[in-house]
Amino acid sequence: MPVGVLALQGDFREHIATFGKIGAAAVPIRTVRELELCDSLVIPGGESTVIQKLAVAYGLFEPIRKKIQAGFPVFGTCAGLIMLADEILDGVSGQAGFGGLHVSVRRNAFGNQLDSFETNLEFVGVAGSPVHAAFIRAPIVERVGNDVEVLAKLPDDRIVAVRQNNILGISFHPELTNETRIHELFLRMVAGS
Repeated sequence: MPVGVLALQGDFREHIATFGKIGAAAVPIRTVRELELCDSLVIPGGESTVIQKLAVAYGLFEPIRKKIQAGFPVFGTCAGLIMLADEILDGVSGQAGFGGLHVSVRRNAFGNQLDSFETNLEFVGVAGSPVHAAFIRAPIVERVGNDVEVLAKLPDDRIVAVRQNNILGISFHPELTNETRIHELFLRMVAGS
């Protein structure tokens, strides 16, 4: 079955292209029917409040939330990480995510668009050279639950990648830097679920 990429807002096309580069089928998801035809889901970067509103409007919010609770493999990047967090710090009034990932995430932790940056990271589960990561209005993981594995940190020890069972969440955008190894890691997670 193909990987589903939530295609309501954000950089879903870049995720689909990245899976294509590694020979994996990925399809855009905009309906519950399309969601049911996938064995996993990517929640891309974008704007978390807009993703929430559109997921509700398209009737996807509760089905996605329930699938995550049932152990459905899911991978969130940037805004996708925010949508997966059980607690959103500095969220706007009424903001809610799908939850399931036992972390607290702070939105826009690095500042505005002008404060975006790129760096190299050591990443647990990714062999070879460091992962080149692009941070764009990125969140940061401030607290992790006991069942959450930290996969990557910045040099100042701020957490930017985590895994909990079948959930993978990262603060940055590998799909924008020609980095395929994290998508490959997610495919291994899906195969093992």
